[in-house]
Amino acid sequence: MGESVLVPVDRSARSDRALEYAIESFPDAELTALHVINPSSYWYGDTDGYIYNDEIETWLRGQGKAVLEEAEETAAEYDREIRTELKLGSPARTITEYATAHDVDHIVLGSHGRDGVSRILLGSVAETVARRAPVPVTIIR
Repeated sequence: MGESVLVPVDRSARSDRALEYAIESFPDAELTALHVINPSSYWYGDTDGYIYNDEIETWLRGQGKAVLEEAEETAAEYDREIRTELKLGSPARTITEYATAHDVDHIVLGSHGRDGVSRILLGSVAETVARRAPVPVTIIR
């Protein structure tokens, strides 16, 4: 079996560049575009508590499917087919767990380029994946 490359996608310009980089740099690899829905980013409510309901999850899944369809369209422009996966969870953890569970050989992902206080407060998915991934990681800026 050939090389397997995982490309997390999220509709950002850097994510788009990461997908294009993976397509061009790994011409014989099986590419998988992974979109992770992070439910903690979409909680809402008042000061008494936060609510996450089925309607929000359905909407998020629809948005995720649209992201993956765009990834398939990008790959088609390069005359490539890709697999797609939609998962729910913490992005960095889900990416590394997926790589382990599916014997991925390489991860290519975009960096959002945070620095300073925002990086400390918000963390960096790319940085966390690079530190925890069981395989080589290429971060596209």
